Order: sequence, then C-alpha cells, then structure tokens
Amino acid sequence: MLSKSPLAPEGFPVLPAIPGVELATAATGIRYRGRDDVLLMRFAEGTAVAGVLTRSLTAGAPVVWCREALAGGSARAVLVNAGNANAFTGSKGMESVRRTVKASADQIGCRESEVFIASTGVIGEVLPDEKITAHLGDLAQRLAPHGWEAAARAIMTTDTFHKGASRKARIDGVEVTLNGIAKGSGMIAPDMATMLAFVATDAALPPAVLQRLLTRANDRSFNSITVDGDTSTSDTLLLAATSAAGNAAVEDAADPRLRDFYRALESLLIDLAQQVVRDGEGAQKFVTIEVRGAASARAARRIGLSIANSPLVKTAIAGEDANWGRVVMAVGKAGEKADRDRLSVAIGGVTIAEQGQPVEGYDEAPVAEHMRGRDILIQVDIGIGRGKARVWTCDLTHGYIDINADYRS
Repeated sequence: MLSKSPLAPEGFPVLPAIPGVELATAATGIRYRGRDDVLLMRFAEGTAVAGVLTRSLTAGAPVVWCREALAGGSARAVLVNAGNANAFTGSKGMESVRRTVKASADQIGCRESEVFIASTGVIGEVLPDEKITAHLGDLAQRLAPHGWEAAARAIMTTDTFHKGASRKARIDGVEVTLNGIAKGSGMIAPDMATMLAFVATDAALPPAVLQRLLTRANDRSFNSITVDGDTSTSDTLLLAATSAAGNAAVEDAADPRLRDFYRALESLLIDLAQQVVRDGEGAQKFVTIEVRGAASARAARRIGLSIANSPLVKTAIAGEDANWGRVVMAVGKAGEKADRDRLSVAIGGVTIAEQGQPVEGYDEAPVAEHMRGRDILIQVDIGIGRGKARVWTCDLTHGYIDINADYRS
C-alpha cells in the first residue's frame, strides 16, 4: 500500500443517493487481494448517457466498445474493473468485453448496447473476465443507492485515496443532484477526459444536450490537468442522467435554464480533476498555472500544459527553486505565438520577470517562502492577446520513479 498523498482532502465527501442509480462492489482477485476491484452501477430505464473517451490510437477494448455504445444515448449499466486495463490484448480483449457485456445485460435485463465497460490497470495482459462474470449475480442482488464511497475505492489502482464530489443545481426551479467519482494518479495527460470518471444526475436531459455540456465542462477540467504528460489507453468519462428529478425538458444546451446545471457540472469535474492531480504519483506539491495574454484560449492552455508537463519545471518545484528561466523555456517550446520581450512571470503573486528580463531588486524572500508550501501558483502573461487558461499539475519527485519502476511486480 502506498502512503496517502499529503495533498489529499481531509476525507471523502457525502454523496447522497440519486434516484435511479444503484451501485455494488466485489472482490474478484483480478490483481489485488483483500479489496474490492469491480464496480457495477445500474440505472433506471430511460437513463440518458454522454461520454468522452481517450483519443489514444492504442485505446483499450472497453473504450472501443463504449465509443459504439454511446451512439445509442441510453445506459442501464456500467461495469468497471481495476488491476487490468484490457488494453493491447487484441481480439481476446474484445471477446472479453463481449462476454462481460452479455452477462451484465442478462443480469440487468437490458440491451447489450446499454451496458458500458471500463477497465484500468496493467496494459498487455489478457483480462480473466470469468472472475468478473462469476460475481455478477451476487453484485446484481446487492445493488443499493448508497454505495458511492465503496465504488470510489473499488476503481482505484495506484491511487492513495478515493475520489468523489457532489453538487446541487436547479433547472427551471427544480433541484437536481450530481454525484461523481474518479480514479487516477499516474499516466495522466488526458486528451479527452480523465483516467476513469463516472458522474450521475437525476436531471431530465436528452443525450445530445448532455454531450454538449459534458464536452465543454471536460475541456475546463480533465483536459486541463497533467501529472506526467502520458495519455492513458483507457481514459473514460461517462455522465448518466436518470430523469428522476422531473424537471421540464430542455432540448437546447444553450438554454439559459441550464446555466446553473452547467455551473454545477463544471465545478464537480474540476473538483475531481484536481483530486487526481493531488494524488499524482509521488506528488508533494499541487501547482496551479495561470496563463493570460495569449493569442487565444486554446493557445493559452497549450502554453500552460507545456509548462505543466516540463520535467525541468516540475523538478524545480520539487526542489523549491523558483527557477523562472525554466518557465520561460517551456513557454518558448509550446509552439504558440510568444514574444520574449513582452513576457512576464510571477510566482506566488510576486512578479519576478517582465519584458524579457528579471525585475530589478525584487524581494526573493516571499517567493522562497511560497515555494516551501504545498500549493504553488505560477502566473504567466504572454503579452500579445486576450487568451487565458488555467491548468493544474504537481511536482515531479523520486516517488514517481519508485512507484512506476516496479508497477507490474
């Protein structure tokens, strides 16, 4: 067992029951001993679904299945296993998915296209799906609405704490609830969503509206984090809406009645994404990077991620060294428009370089004190436009090597 991250929240939040959502977990021994490693979620009939998935060209078999299933817009079940990613397993991987999908559909009493599969863990090992299907009957019998915390634990791999968040919102005067869980610690540089994340709400929203809202919120959250610059083969984010709240139908994602719901969704996803960063393998410091003055918002985020993914920047932060030259280097390699003589850099709110050179006589003491803290703020002004973005990362320590050098052991 890994030591709990020093950046972890104080505890797991209260996630209330959501009408139309039931959960159960089981220990199947796929890889881990003495802990649950499989999660089954069941949704009420008529539940709409949206999702974003890894764009990795070596995506795992579960991702391939989910891409096809999302076209139907309806979900009755999600089945998740930890310890084996079922990725780079060829035809055997897809055969495994089909067997678990069929067995799940039989238990739930739904179409196979309404079953979604996600797997996380070691790549390149055939998934022993018989260990999962052998427990499906028992899982179906034990489904209950209050299993969110156990669910968050069951999907962990190298995570040092389980991750969850909940929000309330109103749609046309009707209160709705959103719950979400996520897992992730390493291989984190999403190019769509996150490692694995599952969000459910009792709102009544059609799949097309859900998809537009989720895609937008995902860009502001999971697509704005990085731990190590590596995009997983298994990244999956699903959002299910059971319609149990009974709000009036809203058919346009731009409808003003959805502003509060979108606010809650984006806030929840940012919360989960930041928890993933706070659990970055070996992380000791949580880093916020704010970029403004870029040519566009897209350019600002690309510059921010260039800084956040730089091993030199991340190791300087680990060493508590306010090496702004490394930040400048990362801006320059981002491939976006920048002007050395307009650039400014601030750390901990103190401007230490501007107009292409150090600030003469700046007080280094508060910057040094800031670098000794757990939460680090780096601000960069490109000075050429109005584009801005905020991204989150962590430092790079020897702990990252320790974890990943023997991951398969």
